[in-house]
Amino acid sequence: MKKIEPEMADELRPEYKRSDFGKIVRGKYANRIKAETNVVLLEPDIAEAFPNDEAVNKALRHLLEEAKTLASLTQQPSKSS
Repeated sequence: MKKIEPEMADELRPEYKRSDFGKIVRGKYANRIKAETNVVLLEPDIAEAFPNDEAVNKALRHLLEEAKTLASLTQQPSKSS
């Protein structure tokens, strides 16, 4: 593989013309990617508490189970006729 000289890294090769590529749109797919992914950024203090994704998932699953348990305990019994 031929190495690219640093000063030529951002230049088109002579056989290409910029006009051959059409209009460039910055961030063209950004909204679609954002809608289709499930990436969550943690605040630094929260990230410090969890060493990896497994620890985060374990904590969230535990919290979800606690919430379900609490919801079932606080539901009022249905009245039978």
